[in-house]
Amino acid sequence: MSDTVASDARLFPSPDFPAVPVAGEKAAYPVHRIFCVGRNYAEHAREMGVEVDREAPFYFTKSPLAIVQSGAAVPYPPGTENYHYEMELVIAIGAPAWKVPPEAAGAAVFGYAAGLDMTRRDLQLAARARQRPWDLGKDFEQSAVMAPITRAAEFAVGTQRISLAVNGTVKQDARLSDLVWSVEELVSHLSHFYHLAPGDLIFTGTPAGVGPVVAGDVIHGEIEGLAPVALRVEPAE
Repeated sequence: MSDTVASDARLFPSPDFPAVPVAGEKAAYPVHRIFCVGRNYAEHAREMGVEVDREAPFYFTKSPLAIVQSGAAVPYPPGTENYHYEMELVIAIGAPAWKVPPEAAGAAVFGYAAGLDMTRRDLQLAARARQRPWDLGKDFEQSAVMAPITRAAEFAVGTQRISLAVNGTVKQDARLSDLVWSVEELVSHLSHFYHLAPGDLIFTGTPAGVGPVVAGDVIHGEIEGLAPVALRVEPAE
């Protein structure tokens, strides 16, 4: 007997996986899983009152249904009074990767994109103080904002500027070379815990300068060489 239940035997319709545009192409990249790296810029860790764990990276996850396209307008989320932006480089996996060494990890990368890891900071910090999971603070509807993906053949991670502005005022400004854990190190490390596959995204962490936004604010993030990411915050529902 198959472990897969036919779609016509399900009690209610299930949504398709969301997909992210690929720059200059008609085909889109379907998103199956979202992994997020915590504290991957030393200055951001310090502003959050912690230090980078240099023994190994650590992760949290978001549902793929949290994906929203760049340029969207989203309502201020429920349950928070401290809604934060986090500008990030996102890795899109394009080939199976299982226990790969760092020197082979680059071959598994399909491409890169600019993304926003939107965060209910008050809920995250309350959970952190109680040594509880961060799910309410991190994994919520429309919290993973994605710009179009640029293929890896057209973009090499180096010293590019990563920045974010709110209403035209720059709030985050760093270099990709400031990443504590490189793209290859992250893909390799994560592949020892998961069978990485096409459809997996890795949000690589945010630089210092995170902060709150309110209804009416417009967020604009850039990584040199990639399509920019933008988001407008609307009043709460």
